[in-house]
Amino acid sequence: MLMPALQARVKRAQANEMTEYVIYSKLASSTPVQDHRTVLEKIAAEELKHHDFFKSFTCEDVRPNRAKIFFFVFLARTLGLNFALRLLESGEDIAQDRYGELKAVSPEIDGIIREEKDHEERLLGMIDEERLQYVSSMVLGLNDAMVELTGALVGFTLALQKTRLVAIVGLITGIAASMSMASAEYLSTKHEDTAKDPLKSSIYTGLTYVSTVVVLVLPYFIFSNIYVCLSWVVLGSLLIVFMFTFYISVAKNLNFRRRFLEMAGLSLTIAAVNFGIGLIIRKVFGIDV
Repeated sequence: MLMPALQARVKRAQANEMTEYVIYSKLASSTPVQDHRTVLEKIAAEELKHHDFFKSFTCEDVRPNRAKIFFFVFLARTLGLNFALRLLESGEDIAQDRYGELKAVSPEIDGIIREEKDHEERLLGMIDEERLQYVSSMVLGLNDAMVELTGALVGFTLALQKTRLVAIVGLITGIAASMSMASAEYLSTKHEDTAKDPLKSSIYTGLTYVSTVVVLVLPYFIFSNIYVCLSWVVLGSLLIVFMFTFYISVAKNLNFRRRFLEMAGLSLTIAAVNFGIGLIIRKVFGIDV
């Protein structure tokens, strides 16, 4: 019979294994790629085996965490299987540390820890999603939109002082630039020795650029206060960079902090420079729209 505190920890581990068994089972059933399905089903079976091992000590049934199941299944369907699995595996790293504290229960805990670590190694090479093949195209579209449009909007705002006018000019500039970037990416990819499809590369670049344009320009159609709009340009830029960098860092197992600071720093620097240029142009030319 386990001590109450240890019993509770074992029960939490049992519930965690049951939850991940359900997650992997659901992801396996919804995955059209047979190789992916086979690996996911095998991992699900291991999670169930781990659950049964912990149950042999608690002698109790546990309920899976429905919220966690819904969250990861939703992530897989919206942001991709690779992203969802890597995020799930980052949680398993924490679980492995906790399982190390349960070694007093049974020496078989070491085997469970090894199998949990093996999950990540198997998952790393199993997923080959199309969207991840075009990450460089998305980064190109996002980076150019952030650097060019953030700076342009700040400059337009300070020079023109009219939110609706800035919105129209910014939208025209952004759409024109997105088409230019998409065509440039098409030609660049077409002449590269790569498996990427030039048309798809251009579409990923263009869509990422346009999406960023819409997010940054939208407040200028809603608010009349230029400083509210300027604040959104800065905060919106940081939010977009944060979300995109987090997604790419998780999906491709990259350093989040370095990439975020690099992109955010570049965007804010260009915005600050254009802020000064906008003030100078307004002062020198006496623009009063």
